[in-house]
Amino acid sequence: MKRNAPCLQVVLIVAAPLGSPALAQNPAQISRGKSANCPSCNLFKADYSNREMKGRNFASARLRQSDLSLSVMNRTRFTGADLRDVNAYGTVFSSANFSVADLTNATFVGTYLDGSTFKGARMAGTNFSGAEMSRVRGLTQAQLNTACGDSSTRLPRGMSIPPYR
Repeated sequence: MKRNAPCLQVVLIVAAPLGSPALAQNPAQISRGKSANCPSCNLFKADYSNREMKGRNFASARLRQSDLSLSVMNRTRFTGADLRDVNAYGTVFSSANFSVADLTNATFVGTYLDGSTFKGARMAGTNFSGAEMSRVRGLTQAQLNTACGDSSTRLPRGMSIPPYR
């Protein structure tokens, strides 16, 4: 059985059919998300870096390609959110909920994730190098097999993660 290589990034360009609406960012929703809950919002490419945004609700939001780096997002709900290609370098996500979120190709390098929930999250190509994950919930070895990390990634006892290449 051949396994897909973790952390192999592939760029796929898909053209929208003529007449279909574009999924560009929504500046009004991005602005609202800086100070309030924004479930199901289109926050594509939002810059939420270096912010304190504790206890927010971004369930089912589209945060694809957003910058969350060096922020504090404790107890934030990302349930079912699109977090593909997100940069969350050094972010604190204590007790955040990533259940059924799509974290494909996201960067969680140096993040603090203890107490966070990952039940059913997709994490193909997600980089957890240096992340603190020793007390996360809902995480399976099958999920980790599609992600990558390094020797400083802290995982729950008995779990492992493929090395970043």
